Amino acid sequence: MPVQKVNDSSDLDAKVPSHLQRTSITSLTMTSEPSHRCVKATVVHKGPVISCAQKDGIEMLRAEIKEEDPLQRTAEHTSINVIFFGTLAKDFSQSARQGDVVLLADFTIKKSPSFLRDKLHPCQLEMDGKDDFVYVCPSAGPSHGPSSSEAKYTYVPLNDLKPRTVVNVYGVVTFFKQPFPSKGSDYCSTLKITDQSDFKVGCNIFSKKLEDHPILFRVGDIIRLHRFKTDVFRDSMSLLNTFGWSTVTFDGTTDSPVVPRTSSKSFHFGESDIRTVQELRQWAANQSWISNDLKVSLSTVKPGMYFDLTCQLLAKAVMDSRCILLKVWDGTKCKHPLLNVAVASDALEGESTIVKDRMNLTANVLVYDNHLEMARELKPGTFLQFYNLHALLQRAPDQQPDQSEHLSFHLHGGTSYGRGLRSLPAESPALQSLKSVLEKHVDLDEYDEVNDGTLLEIWYTPPEAVDAEADTGPSYTVRTCEHNTRRLTLARVKRSTPPLSCHVRARVKKYKPQQLYQCLKLFCSNCKTMEDVPDDSAVAKVFRESAKDSQPCDEQWAATSSASSREPGRTISMHISRDMVGESTHMQLIFIEGTTLDEICVLSRDYKNLVPVRSVNSRMTLMDLTAPFLFSGDKRYYGCKQCSLNTFQNPVFTGVETWDEQAVAQALGVQLMQYRLLIQFELEDQTDTLEALLWENTERFFHVSAVDASGSQDLQDKIQTIMDTIQPPDSSLEERPWLDLCLSVYTVKDDDRNKVCYQITNTEIKEE
Repeated sequence: MPVQKVNDSSDLDAKVPSHLQRTSITSLTMTSEPSHRCVKATVVHKGPVISCAQKDGIEMLRAEIKEEDPLQRTAEHTSINVIFFGTLAKDFSQSARQGDVVLLADFTIKKSPSFLRDKLHPCQLEMDGKDDFVYVCPSAGPSHGPSSSEAKYTYVPLNDLKPRTVVNVYGVVTFFKQPFPSKGSDYCSTLKITDQSDFKVGCNIFSKKLEDHPILFRVGDIIRLHRFKTDVFRDSMSLLNTFGWSTVTFDGTTDSPVVPRTSSKSFHFGESDIRTVQELRQWAANQSWISNDLKVSLSTVKPGMYFDLTCQLLAKAVMDSRCILLKVWDGTKCKHPLLNVAVASDALEGESTIVKDRMNLTANVLVYDNHLEMARELKPGTFLQFYNLHALLQRAPDQQPDQSEHLSFHLHGGTSYGRGLRSLPAESPALQSLKSVLEKHVDLDEYDEVNDGTLLEIWYTPPEAVDAEADTGPSYTVRTCEHNTRRLTLARVKRSTPPLSCHVRARVKKYKPQQLYQCLKLFCSNCKTMEDVPDDSAVAKVFRESAKDSQPCDEQWAATSSASSREPGRTISMHISRDMVGESTHMQLIFIEGTTLDEICVLSRDYKNLVPVRSVNSRMTLMDLTAPFLFSGDKRYYGCKQCSLNTFQNPVFTGVETWDEQAVAQALGVQLMQYRLLIQFELEDQTDTLEALLWENTERFFHVSAVDASGSQDLQDKIQTIMDTIQPPDSSLEERPWLDLCLSVYTVKDDDRNKVCYQITNTEIKEE
């Protein structure tokens, strides 16, 4: 039925049919029977009508309603999402507005997919208009549309924020992190703001699109937040974006033009906003926490310091899969000699920096880990802002111990202390002083080219001596990289300054583990945990313990069949979601209880996806993650004990076309661990020995998938055959084949010290 309006809130109760019972939002659960219940609440937010791709383009509208019962003020989950479909979505959009009281009946209760993000009710209500009741009582507030041509927004001072309300606020940014990937599918921005009340509030913004996040360049910028939900976290007020949210930012410099920064194509911005921004600028300019101490020039950098740097990108080069080199300058000369990172000329993208390097004007910044995605997108000539850049003293290659160390710059991984980088628009007010300094060096461009002196310098640089007679012969491997660098000896590699990508030719002196089944590892991409694959005895013990005194689970969502086992008193039960009944066994996800390891291995030959479970108080739960959470044919899949959420209550199994290990892990709240192959080689040539890992490149090296090798004896035998060829049993070093390898040199933290590591990359065994 269509949305109906009433004039008074008391009239809503009279509209409740006699067979319906009024219920509170907090008491709603997935097992509640909705057909005889109704809820009464206030509209906190109403989104736009959009097309739902998952339902063949049907129109939908999402709203948030909140219970206003005084007895429920201290209770959790008093707000819930409501999804309207079809004509009901249009009717509700035209009839209801924020602040109206609504009465909803004959709704459907579903699991909320946004619960972890919006912290509202774990369920959501869905209404399609067929037999639903929707009554709306308009609030006593002003009419829906603004009375003037300028839209009216109410902004709440930060010290007046109340928990669990949706508000609009202005603030001055005191801390921020550039958007970074969250544990889900969104990017997350974290910031802290304050205003004239001197009250500080944290804010988290989640969005799948990077361009939707606030455009912030530095502490002191002004930000406007629309439709953000307040909450208390660790005794402090915080803000979280909710439906229909938007942000606009402004430069915090007092005399700069008030120009809004946003990716939105349509947003409100009027004279009142200009006045608010100017007032916040004037107030912030007199605050002690607005400091430029972190923002320095290269001329004032000291070893060991962390600082923010505004600069221009001259050139860039990919060093390896973990590191990108950015050559930048800000027009000032560093007081310390700067480290010049060696890179092949054909690998460098951008202009030549030879003259600037000689004048100590070029800073070589090494960018790692999560910042690589941004660094790859940068183009030479772009203006940059680095946050929390680290200045370190390092020795240059072949540098004598009595010579002074050179200053290098590292943008370490992670987002601590706001660490990151971003490009700046050329018209940014923050670049005016930088541009004026760079213009003083415009004459350098005329000389920044390879001249006779440079050629002589390169020509008379003696190459590393390589005994061409000693390492002739065919190689058992082939390099697949695009590096055009000359080959180095192992001795030269060990003297080089990381990061570095180079070519070497060496033999395998020895490798470990000698028992190759031990090279198969389980790796969690989330927490970076690596562990051995549990042996069958440990897994079998988990199955035996779970089968003891096991009583069949009783789940409403599951259809169950049981059979007696060969052991007296033990029952084997198989559960399947009622939504999957009738589908082929390859499309089904089967939960099996009460089996031994041997029994489930036999069953997995006929069923593609078997999930071993146990019963706790008649409720189904996963087994200890020492055991695999999924058996699929010959393959077993494990979950990370640290990162898995085990969201097994009220699981959702609809909307999945193919059940693979990724889909199963997501449905069960398990962090899937990846199979990896890890081997450590000790390489040797005529000059030295060197230990190098085969890790990220292992599958390409052997032409074998780690997950396939976990369940295939033939593939394990193939790896053993290759290793016996590289290091034949009882052979001398001279009898072993040469390997042409691409080697990556990098550093890792080990007990607060930098440890140099070597890894074989971009190399494959020659196929017969």
